[in-house]
Amino acid sequence: MTERAAVLTARNVSIEYEVDPPVKAVRNVSLTLHRGEILGLAGESGCGKTTLAYGMNRLLKAPALMTGGEIVFHDRDGHDVDIVGLDGEGLRAFRWDKISMVFQGAMNSLNPVISVKAQIFDIFDTHRPGMSRKAKTARAEELLSLVGVDPNRLTSFPHELSGGMRQRMMIAMALALDPQVMIMDEPTTALDVVVQRGIIREIMRLREKLGFAVIFITHDLPMLIEISDRIAVMLQGRIVEEGTAEEIYRTPQHEYTKRLLSSFPSLTGERGDFVRTGVSQEGVR
Repeated sequence: MTERAAVLTARNVSIEYEVDPPVKAVRNVSLTLHRGEILGLAGESGCGKTTLAYGMNRLLKAPALMTGGEIVFHDRDGHDVDIVGLDGEGLRAFRWDKISMVFQGAMNSLNPVISVKAQIFDIFDTHRPGMSRKAKTARAEELLSLVGVDPNRLTSFPHELSGGMRQRMMIAMALALDPQVMIMDEPTTALDVVVQRGIIREIMRLREKLGFAVIFITHDLPMLIEISDRIAVMLQGRIVEEGTAEEIYRTPQHEYTKRLLSSFPSLTGERGDFVRTGVSQEGVR
């Protein structure tokens, strides 16, 4: 099978927190994301996953600083964009339009005193200023339908929504401008297992329907094995292993990857057996 074209390439990225003493959060990381694929990024809390994601989307704030490397976005029109070199209006126009992000703790990312409709409209007002109110309403209703939420919920406020619905709203907002890449940072954190399953199915369905690529960040390696095309395992700011989901599951090479797999015990097997999450590739696609 022909390998898909790259949509995002990170080469030798290093990010440091300029505190005393300095903290090297990301160390010489290189990753390639291909069009339409799900790339899982796994690792324990504090390993640098979220810092890397923020760096790839130019969302780092002081004291975090990218100290080395390059990040290139390969647009579908054939142009390459040096993300590190973007600034001002160029950066504002790029973000959310080409690459969007569902943040960790996204359920609490909605403004509690503004309706869902107003928050979606704000995206269009910023990035599509010539869009008519009628067109904005139609697109907002379409987005809610895409993520399985009744369009009548547009007039709701965040406190009127369940946790799963708020998460779906955040995914809808990330899809608003038809991005080519979506970065999802622990998108199912704090959701119960049944709701998590529904969100994962929705992400897989939307990926198949719309064709965007996903970087899915979580400490839950078994989940990534179920949904990802490829997986990169991160430890202490470095990528220590990378391969297909099947390779990571069947023949993990790094000792840390093996420990991650064995940290999810089976309910029925011998101690140390790896348990699958129960969401099969066929079941979610």
